Amino acid sequence: MAEPVISSPRSTSAPATVVVAGATGDLGFRIAKHLLQRGATVRALLRPGSSSKPEAIALRQLGATLTEVNFDSIISLTAACAGADCVVSALSGLREVIVGMQTRLVKAAVAAGVPRFIPSDYSIDYTKLPDGSNRNLDLRREFNQRLDQQPIQATSVLNGMFMDLLTGQAPLVLFGLKRILYWGDADQPLDFTTVEDTAAFTAAAALDSATPRYLRVAGEVASIRGLQAAASAATGESFGLMRAGGLGFLATMIKVTRTLVPARDEVFPPWQGMQYMHNMFTGLPKLEPLDNDQYPEIRWTPIREVLAKREQK
Repeated sequence: MAEPVISSPRSTSAPATVVVAGATGDLGFRIAKHLLQRGATVRALLRPGSSSKPEAIALRQLGATLTEVNFDSIISLTAACAGADCVVSALSGLREVIVGMQTRLVKAAVAAGVPRFIPSDYSIDYTKLPDGSNRNLDLRREFNQRLDQQPIQATSVLNGMFMDLLTGQAPLVLFGLKRILYWGDADQPLDFTTVEDTAAFTAAAALDSATPRYLRVAGEVASIRGLQAAASAATGESFGLMRAGGLGFLATMIKVTRTLVPARDEVFPPWQGMQYMHNMFTGLPKLEPLDNDQYPEIRWTPIREVLAKREQK
């Protein structure tokens, strides 16, 4: 996947110091990498004893400063945030992490005098969804209600669905069957963005002191018919459509799956992914307006390119 061309931050004098929580995860690592490419000083927060992990070593080699911190202690987090211009969260987990740990992190940022905070959202527009329609997004909504009560400038990055999932975890493009699986309306517009592009955009936003409360981006907006065209173009083979049923049928499947395989302690059990699909196919969380032009140096990766790379493996 092509790396974006980097330009200087727009509003924050360089070098800015950005604290990244969750920097050893896939998205967090990429955010840290793009921040460093933009000339920022990156302070990666790690759990005690994590500095010897391969991801942590790679961060250090890229130029990040590793800071081991007790995520259960606001005092420890406050010391780690001291002098930062922005705190970026790429933490992943359930309520203890998304609500509990992030609440401590933002309180520490406020105590340390950090002016800006980017929470771990990176999703479809959960602000438009009803409570109970998606467990993981309910947690993000709950935290952001707490975040809005804090005296700090917050910016959420919403990017739809990670486009990378189309080559594996999200069972929409069925390469073996040459079909695109869907529920509901094949013409419903859907938002997709690669992890890499999301990281590049988040890094740019972290260094921009003038960002609004929400930034919405989509590497490509495509319907199921658009996915069909992209898959056909990427593989050189003709893909058809496979409608599994309406949204009511999908909702029933979610209830049955959640009953049979509750997996309450898993961040992404099967029914959670099904909830995400149901949300997207309703059209409620469609991102608009899009802020793709906020940082014109970023090149947005199209779906066809992601699917073509899968075929080359």
